[in-house]
Amino acid sequence: MSQSERESLEQRLAQIRQTLPSTVRLIAVTKQVSVELIRLAYALGLRDFAESRIQEAAAKQAELSDWTDVNWHLIGHLQTNKASKALERFQWIHSLDSLKLAQRLNQLAAPQQQKPQLCLQVKLRPDPDKFGWTAAELLAALPDLEQCQALNIVGLMTIPPNGLPPAETAAIFEQTRALAQQIQQQSSLTISELSMGMSGDYPLAIQSGATMIRLGRVLFGNRSSLSL
Repeated sequence: MSQSERESLEQRLAQIRQTLPSTVRLIAVTKQVSVELIRLAYALGLRDFAESRIQEAAAKQAELSDWTDVNWHLIGHLQTNKASKALERFQWIHSLDSLKLAQRLNQLAAPQQQKPQLCLQVKLRPDPDKFGWTAAELLAALPDLEQCQALNIVGLMTIPPNGLPPAETAAIFEQTRALAQQIQQQSSLTISELSMGMSGDYPLAIQSGATMIRLGRVLFGNRSSLSL
């Protein structure tokens, strides 16, 4: 890692922290980021790291096995046939996007003592590139989700479609917060976390009540420029 890479991460992280309320958890998205750079992020105080793919996460976790005080977050789509591996490797799963997956995770999690925190991924605008529940689908599934008592469902996660104007993106974040409140009113689930906001829109997400933001490019720079 070059000195410029080190200094850039330090400067970016300092600037981001100046804008974050104490109620917002910063999750560093480490997809395609070198272990060396992740170690620097740790040295600078970060303890939450996110990956989209289990295989890439597993390789990095093996190299960082000396860490005992971090949370690993899965933010990518999770296939049901990989649910067991996800339970083993992540303290948080943000991408619980179907009842089928919830029921599979519930079955696998029941005998385990430590269970990850889970966010239900919602898709409040049509988007062929994203997974997630529509609001209507999620509200209809609440009785079945309440039966998944081995799961720690604590939040909602959303990713707006690319290219929306800021006002439309902000509206999606506001609707996600309203949906969380509606779920609390209509079910026994406690939805206290809102995983909203990435590099291009996290200030809007914070204004709309995000409790977790997922930052990659704005923190580590463009992936093509990283030392892998």
